Amino acid sequence: MPKPQRKPQEIAAAKETILAHAVQLIIQEGYHGFSMRKLASRLGIAAKTIYNYFKNKDELYLVILTKGFELLYSQFRDAYHSRHNPLERIDAMAETYLDFGLQENSFYNLMFTWHVPKYNDYRGTMMEPAARRELEMALKVADFFVQAIQECGDKDSLIPEEKARFLMIAFWTQMHGYIAGYNNTLLNYMHENPIALKEKILVLMKDNFRKELKGLGCAKVYPIKTGIQKEKDC
Repeated sequence: MPKPQRKPQEIAAAKETILAHAVQLIIQEGYHGFSMRKLASRLGIAAKTIYNYFKNKDELYLVILTKGFELLYSQFRDAYHSRHNPLERIDAMAETYLDFGLQENSFYNLMFTWHVPKYNDYRGTMMEPAARRELEMALKVADFFVQAIQECGDKDSLIPEEKARFLMIAFWTQMHGYIAGYNNTLLNYMHENPIALKEKILVLMKDNFRKELKGLGCAKVYPIKTGIQKEKDC
């Protein structure tokens, strides 16, 4: 008798299990040390079983990256809608990003820190469509932050896209530096308790962001001193 067809829920659950173990194996072995054979051994199944769900190592890796950016986008969206004031939305998204980088460090290292294949490495190959989906999701995350920054302009006009994108990049590099330094333990050699610096770093970044907005002519932006205080709309 032919084998009964698996239900969509069963297939989805099997894929999630494979992805979860693949992330941990990549963290242990590095991208280049990761293989489908090692993953199968970890799962206690035959390697050919994994190929029923994923074409090859590259597709599995790209699905992991895409999943990571989908998770970050979802958390950004929740943070954005948790506030009404544009500046407070940026505050919430910045806090969300730092928490994601520290708590989801397995995803984060693959997405932002490690030297691993990117879209251009797959152009012209059979994996280009999967790589394009991952790139589009990553850019969707960045564009969402840019949009939130643009909305911090005056009521009658958004901050120009080019300037908002620059602020996003400047903001991101500060946050990424702290996350990478914490995750790779480098900050442990510079400070006795680097996680205790998170709130101070957030306040500093938010204050710098408000100063940049004032420079763009948003007159009703006030720099914060400690913690998050109520802001007037621009």
